[in-house]
Amino acid sequence: MQIELLNRLFHRDLSNPAHQTNIHLHHQVAYGGPDNASANYEPTSFFSVNPSTNLAAIDPTAHKPLSVRDTLQKRLRWMTLGGQYDWTAKEYPPSLPPPFPPDIANLLRRLFPSIEPQAAILNLYSPGDTLSVHRDVSEACDRDLVSVSIGCDALFIVGNEDGSKTATVRLRSGDAVCMSGPSRFAWHAVPKVFANTCPESLRNWPAMGADGEANFEQWHGWLANKRINLNVRQMAERDSERSGGVLAFDRYRADENGCI
Repeated sequence: MQIELLNRLFHRDLSNPAHQTNIHLHHQVAYGGPDNASANYEPTSFFSVNPSTNLAAIDPTAHKPLSVRDTLQKRLRWMTLGGQYDWTAKEYPPSLPPPFPPDIANLLRRLFPSIEPQAAILNLYSPGDTLSVHRDVSEACDRDLVSVSIGCDALFIVGNEDGSKTATVRLRSGDAVCMSGPSRFAWHAVPKVFANTCPESLRNWPAMGADGEANFEQWHGWLANKRINLNVRQMAERDSERSGGVLAFDRYRADENGCI
């Protein structure tokens, strides 16, 4: 299940131009496949691109070109699915977002029926990376917040508003956290990622040998020292008013035929 989720997130969804990343802020991301602007677009995994290929800087006077190798090894920090969160304005744009990947949405609905997956932030951590204390308050509803971990272990700290009560949990690959009720808007943070704790069964992804993705052998061991976190939320109740406009979620709700 974890390998299949990784395959779909990184080989398919990362290669979809509708999904923004932190790399897009300063570099021109070139996508493969035939006519990526058409409905027949077939994504080409960035793991299949020559690692020395450069992504041009949007402003060459401010940034240098970035190689695909450096992008995937250390510079890629997040990707957004569904609602494209604006990190500068700290809000979701009022325009209709791209569809949330239907198969991943279907999986999440089965596990957490209280939430309609409408947006997600896929975070990539390496040992030494942290996530500062914060609350997720940009959503226009109080539906549960779901977090799925893959790869290396991490410490997760959560506490109430005045800091009088806190809890620290060590999250391992395959663990899921559901913040609901009073904990939905709780303060939380990731102060530590533990090196060399990725399960043996995942360490070699995306090069998994004869039964895996042989085309990605040059990326053998990429996941060994990474933590992948899929943080999923519902932006608003369907057809609810937000930011002066109406988001008609019924119009783009993911097809439930997809599955993992």
